[in-house]
Amino acid sequence: MKVIIINGPNLNLLGVREPGIYGRESMETFLPRLRKRYAGMEIDYYQSNVEGELIDKLQETGFSYDGIILNAGAYTHTSIALLDCIRSLRTPVIEVHISNVDGREEFRRNSMIAPACKGTIQGFGLDSYRLAIEALSAL
Repeated sequence: MKVIIINGPNLNLLGVREPGIYGRESMETFLPRLRKRYAGMEIDYYQSNVEGELIDKLQETGFSYDGIILNAGAYTHTSIALLDCIRSLRTPVIEVHISNVDGREEFRRNSMIAPACKGTIQGFGLDSYRLAIEALSAL
C-alpha cells in the first residue's frame, strides 16, 4: 500500500507552534516512528504553505497512490479549490486534524473539504495520522 500524508499551512511548525494545541513533537520525529510501525507500507510526506502547491500534489498523487491523508490546515475552512480537486481524484482522501476543531473557534467547525473526503479524524494529536492509516487499510 502506498500512502501520502499532505500537510498544509503552518504545519511545518509542529513541535513549535502552539504546543498546547498541537503538541511538542515535530513531523520529522513522528514520521520515522509511523513508517517503522507500518514497515510494509510506503508512506510519503509533503508539506506546503501554498494552496496551489497542495492542489498540484493532490493531482500528482490522486491517481496513483492507494490513499491520501490530508491535513489542509486553515485551508480546510476556506478552500473550494481543494474541495473541487479532491472530488476529481480516484484515490480516497481522509481529512485529518491534530486538534479537535469542533472544540475550538466557531470558524474552524466548518470544513469545506469534508464533503469530498472519505472521512475525518480529529482531536487525537499526531496519532490522528496513524488512525487515518488504519482507516485507509480497512477500505
